[in-house]
Formats: sequence, C-alpha cells, structure tokens
Amino acid sequence: MSNPLPSLNAERPARWLWVDVSAQRLHEMHGAESRSEYVVSTARKGLGEELDSGCTPRGWHVVRARIGAGLPATAILRGRRWTGTCYSAEWAACQPHRDWILGRILWLSGSEIGFNRGGLQDTFRRYIYIHGTADVDHLGQPVSAGCVRMAPDAVCALFAKCAVNTPVFVGLQPPLHFPR
Repeated sequence: MSNPLPSLNAERPARWLWVDVSAQRLHEMHGAESRSEYVVSTARKGLGEELDSGCTPRGWHVVRARIGAGLPATAILRGRRWTGTCYSAEWAACQPHRDWILGRILWLSGSEIGFNRGGLQDTFRRYIYIHGTADVDHLGQPVSAGCVRMAPDAVCALFAKCAVNTPVFVGLQPPLHFPR
C-alpha cells in the first residue's frame, strides 16, 4: 500500500493506527507504511477535546480496552455489554435514529496530559470508541457523535489485529511527533 507519511526523524511505533479525519479513513500502520485502510465516520461537529462537545478528540491515544471478542459482528452493545441481540431491519425500524454500537469496541484513552487526557478533555471519560455502526451508508462522512464509526465486519477485522495499548493518532494530517 501507499506511504502516507512524510520522512520524519522521530521514532515511529512498529504498529499503530492513524485516523485521517480529512479523508475519513483509518489506516493500520506498520512503521511508515499503511497496511490496511478502512472507511470511517468521525464527528459531525468536527474535532475537539471538551467533555460533551460531540467532537472527535485529536492527538495521540492508546487502545485502553477491547470489548466484544467472539461476538457476532452485528451484536448490539449497550453500556459496553452485549444486549444478547443482533442488529436487524426490525431493530432499525423500531429505533431509526439510534446511534447503534455493533460488534466490537476499541475504547480509546488520551495520551497527552492536559490535551486529551485529564480534566474536561479526557478521551477515556468521554467514552470515545472505535466501534461498529449500522449507519454504513454514511461512512466516509463526518456524522458521528464523537466516536470513530466503522462497518461491523471492518471493525471486527481491525479488532483482531489490535492489542491493548496500540497507539492511535487522530488528526487532519499525519503526526509530526510520536509517543515515547
């Protein structure tokens, strides 16, 4: 695949994720090389770190928790627990405007104290996830309430390759610095 990163002097993590907000894509990175690319949806209100802003937080994060291993791709998750049911056309008809969380959750925690970690800017306390969505028709457009949405099958594939503490960068362009 292509190399979306400019030449940098900083040490890159061996494996990391880049949420390219400008392109509405998530790249699975190996060093400077994008190995996989997924269409995503970030926040309709844009980028921002404030609590209750409805924005997708910028900067470096890590995957703090992985939720949903072994569940069906269309498993409905509520409060980070499986409800015991799977998404269907019937569910869609009953609750057409619901922001469904399906299949898997990669729960993010900010890595930059005072920017996306701690106080009113804490990504983890804002419950910001990379998760499956039923609204696949709007992937590629910023329409979420702050999370990074993916197609259910895509988030299941990504989940299988992401460990806890996988670095995640969210931004309009590639990172200029890398976490230590």
